[in-house]
Amino acid sequence: MKNAFIRKQQCLTLALGIFLLGIMACKSDGNIPAENLEEEVDETGAQPGDSTGNRLRIRIGSAIFSATLLNNATVKAFKARLPLTVNMSELNGNEKLYNFPSNLPANASNPGTIRNGDLMLYGSNVLVLFYKSFSTQYSYTRLGRVDDATGLASAVGAGNVTVSFELE
Repeated sequence: MKNAFIRKQQCLTLALGIFLLGIMACKSDGNIPAENLEEEVDETGAQPGDSTGNRLRIRIGSAIFSATLLNNATVKAFKARLPLTVNMSELNGNEKLYNFPSNLPANASNPGTIRNGDLMLYGSNVLVLFYKSFSTQYSYTRLGRVDDATGLASAVGAGNVTVSFELE
């Protein structure tokens, strides 16, 4: 009888240990891979459960571009700051950047290739609008992409430029 009780206790202890190991294995360290942050959007750019959609209007002088935003924590924080008009600085002849005064959540990865029209976050507070395609070794958090980047390079020009971002 005593052996049966001890055996039962051992089985319960083993089961509890396996259960706790399972819980610990499922616990996130907060670093969610970027591909897990991005969700599908429908043809209007709307995310499931998002009434504002993921369509962005970018105004540069008289030029207007439409962009589609991804669904991730960084985009949600970015959208909370919209509408936004900023002076973006020139960098490297292929990108315009703006330094946010405070950080956004970031989950950077190396895209390998930057494409004309990519909108990304460098670090946790630098908004970058790329107007030329090139290979990169740097890591960024993807925000979205201009739907048709034709004319983007001429719209942003060679120097600093004022750019407005607003949800469509």
